Amino acid sequence: MAKEAKTNAMRMLDRLKIGYDVHSYECEEFIDGVHIADMLGQSRDSSFKTLVTVGKSGNYYVFALPVDRELDMKKCARAVGEKSLEMVHVKDINAVTGYIRGGCTPIGMKKQFRTVIHETAESFERVIVSGGRLGLQLELAPNDLAKACGGEFADIAAEI
Repeated sequence: MAKEAKTNAMRMLDRLKIGYDVHSYECEEFIDGVHIADMLGQSRDSSFKTLVTVGKSGNYYVFALPVDRELDMKKCARAVGEKSLEMVHVKDINAVTGYIRGGCTPIGMKKQFRTVIHETAESFERVIVSGGRLGLQLELAPNDLAKACGGEFADIAAEI
């Protein structure tokens, strides 16, 4: 079997000497994280999606939270010191991050943006994030995720 090509995220983790596991699955187009977690028998709570926003200042911010949760934009804005935030349009994701929708991960973006990871990540031994392309996931310790993306932990999710 051919060796799988490494993504930017995997190369960054290797450079930082951070251990991770790779999970791959068949996927030719975007599938939301809830369906992927269910399909692979993974916990929705420890499977994290990556969302990119832009503030009034024009600065970009990255948020990682459980796949079945939504961002509370006011909490997010407070966490990064902005008056308000908007989601980056799907068509602009690649230009901003270097990744495509469904393959976006906080690790190894083409520019390092301020990153906030939902505080529940700290309660898990391991969390799962996209691996940098469709059909690829990375599983690693939450503190290693934060180290790799310069992330901090905060309450950024809307109440359920």
